[in-house]
Amino acid sequence: MTMINAYDSAQADALTAADRNLIDRRAKALGPAYRLFYDQPLHIQRSEGVWLWDKDGRKYLDAYNNVASVGHCHPRVVEAITRQLGVLNTHTRYLHENVVTYAERLLATMPDTLGHVMFTCTGSEANDIALRIARSYTRREGVIVTRLAYHGLTEAVAELSPSLGDFTPRSPRIRLIDAPDTLRIPAAEQGAKLAADLAQAIAEMRADGIEPAAFIVDTIFSSDGLHPDPAGFLQPAVDLIRAEGGLFIADEVQPGFARTGDAFWGFQRHGLVPDMVTMGKPMGNGFPLSGTAMRPELVQEFGEKARYFNTFGGNPVAAAAGMAVLDVIADEGLQRNAAKVGGFLKDGLNDIGGRYPKIGHVRGAGLFLAVECVTSCETNEADSACAKFVVNHLRKNGVLISATGPGANILKIRPPLVLQQTEAQLFLDALEVAFAAAEAEGV
Repeated sequence: MTMINAYDSAQADALTAADRNLIDRRAKALGPAYRLFYDQPLHIQRSEGVWLWDKDGRKYLDAYNNVASVGHCHPRVVEAITRQLGVLNTHTRYLHENVVTYAERLLATMPDTLGHVMFTCTGSEANDIALRIARSYTRREGVIVTRLAYHGLTEAVAELSPSLGDFTPRSPRIRLIDAPDTLRIPAAEQGAKLAADLAQAIAEMRADGIEPAAFIVDTIFSSDGLHPDPAGFLQPAVDLIRAEGGLFIADEVQPGFARTGDAFWGFQRHGLVPDMVTMGKPMGNGFPLSGTAMRPELVQEFGEKARYFNTFGGNPVAAAAGMAVLDVIADEGLQRNAAKVGGFLKDGLNDIGGRYPKIGHVRGAGLFLAVECVTSCETNEADSACAKFVVNHLRKNGVLISATGPGANILKIRPPLVLQQTEAQLFLDALEVAFAAAEAEGV
């Protein structure tokens, strides 16, 4: 599967000799599986807040990176990591306050029924351990995910990630259902359709002798094209999977840690209490840290019989990074900022959308927004060429986003939570120029 917004070597003549040489060295050393962004890849060398600088000192507004969620190189996070690294970094088979204190603080942001958290290093690992526990607890194998979901890269969870492409094998115990479609399905029908699709997948699974263990979703459906609303539409599907004996796993790698503005966790927007919650990327603001929270009874037998150990998961430095991120979100009011600046951005995007018929829909929550590019508002047919043009036009003019969705036509806007209104306006101005250029060139 061709990655949306990937560098194509046919564009190499537009690059400097030095960058072409580095790309060649990269391919030789790293092999063919890696990808670069943009028609003209960026050679980034430093960062701060919402800004990146390339090797020539050119400045770029990062409107895409949720890894550095509280801003690139946030001084409080850097200081916490550096201080702890200079004292001790080891595994969790010794007593240490950091992992316990961080676990307590993290669980305090969640419903009381989620009483344990287990730490890993990546979101892939978090979903992997969630899957192991779910199958152990239910004594079942089947898992249902949405059709363009991404839940990780390990062998166990790659089959839960159809966005990786058809080359990645998927066993009969995994079933795919349509994601919500905010543009084409009326809001009042979203919940019922998702639940009906889930019921059909379970029936087909059972016809093959497989029982459902879990339904796992990214609660903002980011890889599927970003579908946060209407709030609450997930409830019927969650009720169904539980009635059928399975668990609901909320993948919060994308919507978690205050990104949606109106809630700290994406599942809270839907009024849900998941059986398990998986977390990753923004958790350590770039330091490898992830985890899985769960109802205690789910892991009781697993813990007694299987044990659990992760050399780097929950180490003192990782826990220090995680606590610093929680401190910054609270002390700098970043959830409020996501709501305020995200609302400003959404209003601005809707305003631009009123002037350009290629914009079929604007949606989002907090500082996670999407603009769906269509050939016409009458047909709502996906326009991937327009999305690609806009993404690369923005990049040439110092603004970074990407694209997503089944039609490769949905602009994905996901800046660090420290984005301010002046920077949001800079983004809106650049986006309008990009759509105007697309219109002028007949894209």
